[in-house]
Amino acid sequence: MGMPGGFELFAIVAVVVLMFGGKKIPELARGLGQGIKNFKSAVKDDEPSDNITSANKIEENKIEKETTTTKA
Repeated sequence: MGMPGGFELFAIVAVVVLMFGGKKIPELARGLGQGIKNFKSAVKDDEPSDNITSANKIEENKIEKETTTTKA
């Protein structure tokens, strides 16, 4: 199974236009674009918290090492 050819792509586009109508397709594409944009911004906002979490784990490890060395 390879990539669809020209006729297959034309048939798929024709079915989509018949199902949704010419006016609805731009709205669907706009909604899809906004969804992708929101997803990318959410991923971008989430990245700094990973760095903070790593810093917190390092601090916790330091505290654990200090408490174990003082007990001995």
